[in-house]
Amino acid sequence: MLDTSEIAVYLGLDVGKGDHHGHALTPAGKTVFDKRLPNSEPKLRAVFDKLRGKFGTVLVVVDQPASIGALPLTVARDTGCHVAYLPGLAMRRIADLYPGEAKTDAKDAAVIADAARTMPHTLRALDLADETAAQLTMLVGFDEDLTGEATRTSNRLRGLLTQFHPSLERVLGPRLDHPAVTHLLERFGSPQALRKAGRRQLVNLLRPKAPRMAERLVGDIFDALDEQTVVVPGTSTLDVIVPSLARSLAAVHQQRRALEVQISELLEAHPLSKVLTSMPGVGVRTAATLLVTVGDGSSFPSAAHLASYAGLAPATKSSGSSIHGEHAPRTGNRQLKRAMFLSAFAALHDPASRTYYDRCRARGKTHTQALLRLARHRISVLFAMLRDGTFYEPRTSEATAA
Repeated sequence: MLDTSEIAVYLGLDVGKGDHHGHALTPAGKTVFDKRLPNSEPKLRAVFDKLRGKFGTVLVVVDQPASIGALPLTVARDTGCHVAYLPGLAMRRIADLYPGEAKTDAKDAAVIADAARTMPHTLRALDLADETAAQLTMLVGFDEDLTGEATRTSNRLRGLLTQFHPSLERVLGPRLDHPAVTHLLERFGSPQALRKAGRRQLVNLLRPKAPRMAERLVGDIFDALDEQTVVVPGTSTLDVIVPSLARSLAAVHQQRRALEVQISELLEAHPLSKVLTSMPGVGVRTAATLLVTVGDGSSFPSAAHLASYAGLAPATKSSGSSIHGEHAPRTGNRQLKRAMFLSAFAALHDPASRTYYDRCRARGKTHTQALLRLARHRISVLFAMLRDGTFYEPRTSEATAA
């Protein structure tokens, strides 16, 4: 929780693209500022300097710390103000406690300022962002955009193959992430084109990119082609659509590989990178996501707070005699939740993680529930690692069983 004992003014900013609305309160609740602010450095600096000169220490609180909120936070830091972040979900719940149903920029700014004044435990600290952290934030966001684009393109390809030749989709669909398969579909988009090319040409085409699976894959392709003798109307359009989609997918994968190299280079310069990557299931992308969303973990009082922020604290719904099973809450930081859930799945090769997962399954938990519990358990381990700056140490089998 933030220390607000020395704060003289709480300035809530409802940030916007062209203008922000600022509302400032003293610790006693007196309004000392309530105006719109242009999103420009000179105007923001003038207001921050005036409040600091007249009252003393100023805490600037925003509801969006990135994108349109980046400039006011940077200017506030440069003028010597403290900064904090009020999560959007917490703000909306707090806003319900205030009279009136209108939603205006002025009201939102007043809610942010009053929440910072009366409920400082709802705030998140915003550490001074250095250049490395800022670059990681941008690159991780771009990588997520590319991941979404790859998923959409891959789904489109699989949908087309399923529509016109389901047997071929069962062979190529699960392998669309492999460069050899996208290279193949760039050259031959339809079943007729693949059959016309012949086995030898396809093997020669695939061997440079997949030397060990080229012949087996070509054999599977022709077995699939032999399963369907009819031609679905419209199949000829695949020669135009599939190569184009395959090129787009290959380009996205190439961008992601290049991006991973950049992220890896930035991580090497961060003091916590080796601590994070020492944990099983945490690779370059996951470590970068953890640094962007959690930082050094100092803004979370306990592992339970971090788990709640990640949306990984299992919740049980019960009413009278009706009791529903555990499920992942819909709240929390989705980016962090996804990273921890996927890393838990990737860590199943780790003996300690696998033992914990198997024990949950033996107690009747489903696969998803067991992974959720494992992810929550790993949150506690991660919190301790960040708090102490220590590397991951697997427990002994006796300690794990206990």
